[in-house]
Amino acid sequence: MNFQNVRFEASYGLFSQIPPCEMPEFAFSGRSNVGKSSLINKLFNRKQLARVSAMPGKTTTINFFRLEDVRFADLPGYGYAKVSKKEKARWSGLIGDYLASDRDIALVFQLIDMRHPPTKDDLTMIDYLVECEMPFVIVLTKMDKLSRREQKERLAALQTEIPYADQITILPVSSETGEGMQAIRDIIEELSGQEQAEKEARSAQAVSGEEDETQEAIRLFQESVRSGQLEGEWQERLPVRQRKRGETCL
Repeated sequence: MNFQNVRFEASYGLFSQIPPCEMPEFAFSGRSNVGKSSLINKLFNRKQLARVSAMPGKTTTINFFRLEDVRFADLPGYGYAKVSKKEKARWSGLIGDYLASDRDIALVFQLIDMRHPPTKDDLTMIDYLVECEMPFVIVLTKMDKLSRREQKERLAALQTEIPYADQITILPVSSETGEGMQAIRDIIEELSGQEQAEKEARSAQAVSGEEDETQEAIRLFQESVRSGQLEGEWQERLPVRQRKRGETCL
């Protein structure tokens, strides 16, 4: 999978505007200014794929990107205080409707700033993902802002700060140095491969089922011919003047 071949598709401000899901989707979720855009750009080695802004809350839509038969969803950042209640409600509804939908969401990358304990909104999102049994991993951003010793201390603290931390995959990353990005790419490729294999298996199973039905129909037809039942049925449907001995009208 060549990650540089990703392309921007579209942005949607309302869930009702989003077209039906046609392929696996990977979602990026996190609070405002956690570094989602920078991470996406580094992940795909594209400087301007996702717009980076110093102003929190800049992403107010779900932005979709496409790579081969996989789609990526950049969700609006949550938790930004300097917006109206109406706008917050729209963001919340947009994120909630997307995650609660029947779309084929292969995985959610839940971003948290490694330098600080998770915010209340972060914990709410994690609880939601756990309760909905939504597959997700936690991505710790801005690890380059900490020393190696501080990184170890924060990783240890997060074991008590995040519920079920010992059961969650936690990936420290840096959008500056690229550290940890390959681990994210590996996860995407692995899950994409699984999705494709399952799709092919379902397709093969459906074809196999159709073939079984065809073979059964042929078998029944052959039995009918051998038993004379088919000839009798078709002769009854023919006008007397058209029927000849042994004629089946086939």
